[in-house]
Amino acid sequence: MVNLVGAQKPLLHGLMKMAGVQPYSVELEPGTVMNFWVPCETVKKPKKGEKKVTHLEKPTKPVVVLVHGFAAEGIVTWQFQVGALTKKYSVYVPDLLFFGDSITDKPDRSPTFQAEYLVKGLSKLGVEKYVVVGFSYGGMVAFKMAELYPHKVEAMVISGSILAMTDSISVESLNRLGFSSSAELLLPNSVKGLKALLSVAAHKKLWFPDRLYKDYLEVMFTNRKERAELLEGLVISNKDATIPSFPQRIHLLWGEEDQIFKHELAHSMKEQLGENTTLEGIKKAGHLVHLERPCVYNRCLKRYLASLLAEKVNA
Repeated sequence: MVNLVGAQKPLLHGLMKMAGVQPYSVELEPGTVMNFWVPCETVKKPKKGEKKVTHLEKPTKPVVVLVHGFAAEGIVTWQFQVGALTKKYSVYVPDLLFFGDSITDKPDRSPTFQAEYLVKGLSKLGVEKYVVVGFSYGGMVAFKMAELYPHKVEAMVISGSILAMTDSISVESLNRLGFSSSAELLLPNSVKGLKALLSVAAHKKLWFPDRLYKDYLEVMFTNRKERAELLEGLVISNKDATIPSFPQRIHLLWGEEDQIFKHELAHSMKEQLGENTTLEGIKKAGHLVHLERPCVYNRCLKRYLASLLAEKVNA
């Protein structure tokens, strides 16, 4: 029987190419390959005698990097944002390691590891300075990128995420949501589990036939062992948690009905991060704010990115 989610992938990929991005894999080192969606204008036809493109042109527009969360790969997560940004920005959409076609044989599973390899991949693509937009798990990776590479990350937009998943935040969130572990919440292995995840991630009640849930589980939740290890590597002790002093501007763009990382948590994080941080809430949207209210999200995102460009011009 045809997997409906898998069958829709070529259509989504075609739409993304029409929007101005196409897939490109980068071997970061032996055993580690990261897949990106890159601006079409940076990909030149292979030279005579070459089977595939071995070198990309550098981006010609300001760069925006969209970093996905835990339940889907990059282009599925950001499908409604790419087309809204490609006219004015060079958009790069990575698949983090163990998502999509990105893979590694390295044992590290920390957000720092993901951040380091993502920055390495972007450098191989000729991308040296960028604004990072991170959602959920991708937001934690984005914070690490900004902390470790302040000369590369110019600013951040963070949605439904936190600086680090501490013991206390993990336990409080799971208890409140009624899950026994992060894996039970974020790595469902049944239709019932996936429905439970969507019920807490989305503000509006979503209905899909059970077959679609089954097909989504089959296509999107690959590398389950490694992803479970990523979740284990995510949680740190309260005593090890620190708040870096970020020189970048940070914009927290939040669904006001987010049940996983509540709007109140975003307010608290804004105060902790200091005067370079702003917070904007989107009404009638939950954790999946960029998918539930894409038009509003895109408008807010583009407005903030435009303000960053204006600052550069006036500097």
